[in-house]
Amino acid sequence: MPERIAADFLPDTLPDNPMHLVDAWLSAARDANFLPNPNAMTLATSEDGRPAARIVLCKGFDAEAGIVDFYTNYESAKGRVIDAHPEVALVFHWDHQSRQVRIEGLALRAPAEQSDAYFASRPRKSQLGAWASAQSQPIDSRDAMLARFESAAAEHGGDSVERPPHWGGYRVWARACELWVEGAGRVHDRARFERELTVAGDTVATGAWQGSRLQP
Repeated sequence: MPERIAADFLPDTLPDNPMHLVDAWLSAARDANFLPNPNAMTLATSEDGRPAARIVLCKGFDAEAGIVDFYTNYESAKGRVIDAHPEVALVFHWDHQSRQVRIEGLALRAPAEQSDAYFASRPRKSQLGAWASAQSQPIDSRDAMLARFESAAAEHGGDSVERPPHWGGYRVWARACELWVEGAGRVHDRARFERELTVAGDTVATGAWQGSRLQP
């Protein structure tokens, strides 16, 4: 069991862009080798006032633009909700490093060429699984799911596997970011940053970040 690490508190003068600090924390979590998936994050969505949350993996992080990427089946339960209600929330929690990040923002489909490039980098079995699984839909048995996988493997043979049209990336444009560092006696260090997002077609314009410290 790894020991918990007392993290440095936030700087007295808050950064102009909190996402650079998030990027550094994410890199530190990877370098620590304490967790099998240090890039795991909770993705929360809401439909008709009913929230849902699940764990996904951060597969891209653009600190300067304030973008977090993940990939999924567009026809899955979360994909359908996101396309209809693109406001989402993300949470990174690195308990062993006494840090947490909350992000709120707008999830938009990634460009097709970005999804193609990431799909091509995946292991072949993962590629076949994307073709085999009608994610979130009922199936009779585990054996039936394995049969679907074998069918996909036979269909694609030894050829390269193209990305299914129903599978790809989402880019979460952060409009709010909250940083948290654990402190003794529950005197944690906490700051929240917000900025404006303006969407015009496939283009997202961002305003400047405004940050303030919060009481824990």
